[in-house]
Amino acid sequence: MNTIRAVVVDPQVEGRLKIDAVEAPRPALSQALVRVAAVSLNLGEVRAAGRAEAGWRPGWDLSGVVAQAAADGSGPQAGTRVFGMVPSGSWAEVAAVPTALLAEIPDRVTFAQAATLPVAGLTALYGMEKGGFLLGRKVLVTGASGGVGHFACQLARQAGAYVTALVCREERAASLRETGIENVVAGEDAAAAQSSGPFDFIVDTLGGEALAAVTKYLEPDGRCVNLGAATQPDMTLQARLASIPEGVLVLEGMERQTGIAKNLGRLAAMVAEGRLHPPIDRESSWTEIAEVAQSLLNRGIAGKAVLMIS
Repeated sequence: MNTIRAVVVDPQVEGRLKIDAVEAPRPALSQALVRVAAVSLNLGEVRAAGRAEAGWRPGWDLSGVVAQAAADGSGPQAGTRVFGMVPSGSWAEVAAVPTALLAEIPDRVTFAQAATLPVAGLTALYGMEKGGFLLGRKVLVTGASGGVGHFACQLARQAGAYVTALVCREERAASLRETGIENVVAGEDAAAAQSSGPFDFIVDTLGGEALAAVTKYLEPDGRCVNLGAATQPDMTLQARLASIPEGVLVLEGMERQTGIAKNLGRLAAMVAEGRLHPPIDRESSWTEIAEVAQSLLNRGIAGKAVLMIS
């Protein structure tokens, strides 16, 4: 297998994304070759594809079957159903995945469900851990209809918190209520959540003015963690960090986290047990990548979009 098919950036085609032949991956000693079954899209990688040079290969999340186990003996064996992530290039037929970023898929979890978990699920998990003991506490999640926000709401509820989910439009509330989140408020600004506060912990995925506004609704000893800047997509990382109000925690990059494979397993186990519900809003063939990516950019997708590789 000298070549495989993968999604690449091509500025000359509509949507800048197409499926093309690329060189097959050559795994390092600690990487497994995974035949990809499904991938999920994240806003960050889709935005990056909009400004990347021709030939760049986007994609972080994936699920599939191990075609070749890692040469160093680490990680799952050939034939195992797995999910995980790579720095880029997961939107492909085959990917070389570090075994430290790979976990097995439980029997009751589908490839599509598993593909939603790595970036969005882990971001939500690590963000919620910043809140400490949440039993009986009041928690606000902004941008709650997005992938990270949706998972954060569910994890906060699992921890015994009283959760308020802030969404931009009322039609985005239904999927959250279906998972047991009762207090969903809709509004283009943070003021919609004011009557439910003050809050012991705020999980913000919006950044910018929304973040500055919600910090006013914290308890005096409350905490706020910022997980992104969905409302300011063109802001540089340095500008984003400079705009964070004093006292707000900022989640470190995924590359600084440890125990990723173990934590992926934790998330998958919750899905298998019916305690965590991946918010899949759209499931399509990867041949529709340009259309689905544009829909995500246009805020036409609530939760996660999954593409099946065939």
